[in-house]
Amino acid sequence: MAGVNKVILIGNLGSDPEIRYLDGGSTVARFNIATTEAYTNRNGERVEQTEWHRVELWDNLAKIAEQYLRKGHQVYIEGKLRSETWQDKDGVQRTGVRVRGTGMTLLRNPAEGSESTGPAYSAQPAAASQSQPAAPAARPAPAPAPSPAPRRQPEPVPFENNGGDDDLPF
Repeated sequence: MAGVNKVILIGNLGSDPEIRYLDGGSTVARFNIATTEAYTNRNGERVEQTEWHRVELWDNLAKIAEQYLRKGHQVYIEGKLRSETWQDKDGVQRTGVRVRGTGMTLLRNPAEGSESTGPAYSAQPAAASQSQPAAPAARPAPAPAPSPAPRRQPEPVPFENNGGDDDLPF
């Protein structure tokens, strides 16, 4: 049976992406995003727990990140976990996990002050979100669809016991 390695994160950038251009023509963007989970503990206190995730985007996604992502932006990332090993500045062997992003959507720009949904980007070369031309500006927006009428709940039927003979199948 094949395994599954998929990560979905929604979080805020902790800093602007660090962009590197490699000798082979590849581009890589690295940044950290914070995800925060809020819950109420046993004592009734509201607790927020923040996790930091290291994210890496390659080539086209890295170029898009360089152009659009900034510190504080909220972003949706899809990707895979990758284990890595390195030596820190003191020569100590370290291990960690990085998210190799395969898809990205900019969710909110704090400078705009609104929760506008941005474009979606994917690492697949023929992604529909990247290849669609922009809509003409003079085209009127379609009217919103009417909301369906609320469904009526049927009235309950009172149970009448008619003395033991019934048509139940059991």
